[in-house]
Amino acid sequence: MEPVNRREFLKSSLGTAAMVAVLPQRPSHAANEKVTIGLMGCGGRGTQVAQMFASRPDARIVYLCDPDSHRSARALPTIEKAQGKAPQVVQDFRRILDDKSVDVLLNATPDHWHGLGTILACQAGKDVYVEKPMCHNAWEGRKMIEAARKYKRVIQVGMQTRSSPYAAQAAEQIRNGKLGDVYLVRVFNMMQHNMMKPGAVQPVPEGFDYDLWCGPAPKLPYNPARAWLNQWEFSCGPIAGDAIHQLDFARMILGDRPYPKTVAHTGGVYGLKDGRTMPDTQLALYEYDGLTLLFESALWTPYMKKITQEIRNNDLFPDWQFCATRIEILGTKGFMYVGRHGGGWQIFDADHKIIDQRYGRQGDPWHLDNFIECLRTRGTPNAGVEQGHYSALLCHLANISYLVGNQKLTLDPKTETFVNAPEANKHLKRTYREPWVVPEQV
Repeated sequence: MEPVNRREFLKSSLGTAAMVAVLPQRPSHAANEKVTIGLMGCGGRGTQVAQMFASRPDARIVYLCDPDSHRSARALPTIEKAQGKAPQVVQDFRRILDDKSVDVLLNATPDHWHGLGTILACQAGKDVYVEKPMCHNAWEGRKMIEAARKYKRVIQVGMQTRSSPYAAQAAEQIRNGKLGDVYLVRVFNMMQHNMMKPGAVQPVPEGFDYDLWCGPAPKLPYNPARAWLNQWEFSCGPIAGDAIHQLDFARMILGDRPYPKTVAHTGGVYGLKDGRTMPDTQLALYEYDGLTLLFESALWTPYMKKITQEIRNNDLFPDWQFCATRIEILGTKGFMYVGRHGGGWQIFDADHKIIDQRYGRQGDPWHLDNFIECLRTRGTPNAGVEQGHYSALLCHLANISYLVGNQKLTLDPKTETFVNAPEANKHLKRTYREPWVVPEQV
């Protein structure tokens, strides 16, 4: 695709909310009607989720889309095998939005495309399954909520643990007072990341629309060695790219409080000194009324291990001491270990005796079930757009504290801005690259 100037973009059917607002709303899906889905972003996770949808009897992948045609080509055989029919392959996601027969946009792009891609889909009358973190910045997340409400769209965020039965059971233990009063929660994200290779600027490969890939972000010189996850222009960093699952799970267990009162971050680049500006060590302290949430992350700890597929798929618990992605909930009567993605949970009393426990399972099947059901009922999904925003906000708040010198910041929940902190407030919203701009009025 050739670069699109703003005038051409606004002339398209997707360029302005005023033009797409007249589109008829799609009716609720009949129980025997297959949901048609277009995939935007054919990387590893996008292909995996598309394959899960394609394997269902009530869904069908009708489009694969990626600015890098090599990625969509790699995904095609997997999806075709899963559903017995090849989807159409396109390079520009607006082809999906223009097709009125498509029900859902599956947005599995890098972070910088989550917000605008989802908003444009809402404007085009599509429901959305968007991968985590839901948004690249705090302001963008609020605009996604506004778009979902205005166009009456169902949005499910890929925080799939929310749909696991064991997760709901963990929250029930807190509500029932099994742990007593909970005053402290610790969330961990400890693991080993590789050093980035130095690399060099290269010509953009044939078949890769790099301008479209950059989209709302600055068009940096093409350097494939620089992982997008470690660049502020395209990512929210490891705290949002991975730890969002634990932070969201902790919020769910504790009753989904939307806003902390304050945030304070400490850390920096300590172990992975490879030119990155995103910290490899992050500790964030969130203060709520009567509750402190402590987040700890390091990307240079090889002894900390993620929960294995064997544990996720069987009646097993992690080795909690070395579990890279655990949550610890401390109450006045008991202590709870919780593991994301099927890690299960265990409750210990004052004498270290296990008084209750549940094994877990990966939440994807239930999460897709919930999304499909909400498409038919127009209900709010388990990881709806509001919860997606509030959980991503924790990541943004910590990152902003880091960016302004690890200051302690106070949040005004009515405006979602910081109190008396103009430098911090500058980081609540990004500068968008024309024509890929999230408008003030969605």
